[in-house]
Amino acid sequence: QVQLVESGGGLVQAGGSLRLSCTASGGTFSVDNMGWYRQAPGKGREFVVLINCSDGSTSYTDSVKGRFTISRDNAKNMVYLQMNSLKPEDTAIYYCYARIQRRTGGPRYAYWGQGTQVTVSS
Repeated sequence: QVQLVESGGGLVQAGGSLRLSCTASGGTFSVDNMGWYRQAPGKGREFVVLINCSDGSTSYTDSVKGRFTISRDNAKNMVYLQMNSLKPEDTAIYYCYARIQRRTGGPRYAYWGQGTQVTVSS
């Protein structure tokens, strides 16, 4: 069974930095893309960033452009999110996302991690 496991959340002051990591594991599979969503208290889950694991192309939500950077390690099925110049409004649970194909020619499914809390104090 494929699992996504995040790490790296925590408490930081405004202007500080955090680095999140996410590992996909569990059998043989190929990953189309990986990324991060977040959910702030009282709000719905929102898109943050996505990276194509084949060509490395990325897509960021406007509010994090220039502050967050996603990178990947395909050999380890890992993605990283470097978050700089953090703001209180970045406070949320951050969920790792991956679109994965379990076998060649088979369907692709979305997988989610359990979430990691990021809290930015003012």
